[in-house]
Amino acid sequence: MSELFKKSLAKFGPERAYPVPSLEFSRQFCLTFTNNNYENFSVVSRLLPKPLIPHFHAVYSFCRWADDLGDETGGGETALEYLRWWRLELSECYKETPYHPIFVALASTIKRFHIPEQLFKDLIFAFEQDQLVLEYQTYDQLLQYCKYSANPVGRLVLLLWETYDEEKAVYSDYICTALQLANFWQDVARDFLIGRIYIPAECRSRFNYSSEDYGNRTQNQAFESMMADLVDRTEKMFFMGSPLLSMVPKARKVDLELFMEGGLSILGKIKKMNYKVWEARPSLSKWEKMMILGKSLLKRLPLLTRS
Repeated sequence: MSELFKKSLAKFGPERAYPVPSLEFSRQFCLTFTNNNYENFSVVSRLLPKPLIPHFHAVYSFCRWADDLGDETGGGETALEYLRWWRLELSECYKETPYHPIFVALASTIKRFHIPEQLFKDLIFAFEQDQLVLEYQTYDQLLQYCKYSANPVGRLVLLLWETYDEEKAVYSDYICTALQLANFWQDVARDFLIGRIYIPAECRSRFNYSSEDYGNRTQNQAFESMMADLVDRTEKMFFMGSPLLSMVPKARKVDLELFMEGGLSILGKIKKMNYKVWEARPSLSKWEKMMILGKSLLKRLPLLTRS
């Protein structure tokens, strides 16, 4: 548990009583929390219109707090109890009686952009699933998990961009699911160490990669063929979502390309290392991240000069 989250939970957790914070305090709370937990946000925020930044802070803080309540409080029933509390706080927010500073900030965002409660409920459900389901049997079950863990985020972003409709949401779902899957394939070894297996049993069986192989972190031809198939499927899913690029405003297209390129670059790294993700975690260097951001900023320049 990070020191900042530990202190925040001690001060604003379910056992604490405190005066309802002001909107100004709550937005500053979300800004500080975001900047301390999302190292690239200060750069990414330069791509956002200034009026949107506090709303992104609020949404990010909600998601990250829920994630930390699930993963940083000991897991199991303790984590589920914290997540039940977070669900109750969400309910109070939609009754227009927010209490926790994140929900005070979020209430303003919800009202401004008409955000349905179900999107936030779905995210909490995904964090609850993380405590209850440690291994997926089928690929379809894994995609169903992504429906709750990843797809609501894209829909929230479309709402904040004020460009939401159901057709765009479908393409956004493809992209967000692909981003989630890319993260799973990147973190095969890391997830295994905390007892989670996201490569479905049916995929392992199809390539004759046994449970014993997985338990021993065996890097063999069967594993590499399986990973190649999973990476290929994920790349195709990114491209299934790519029509969204032509459907959003031009400035938002640049932002969307940034996230897609980040996910595709991770998949490219996995391929380049011959799928040996047991031996090393594929990641982008700071230089590679800056190159992706730089390309996005260069694409943004003509839009800025015309505005």
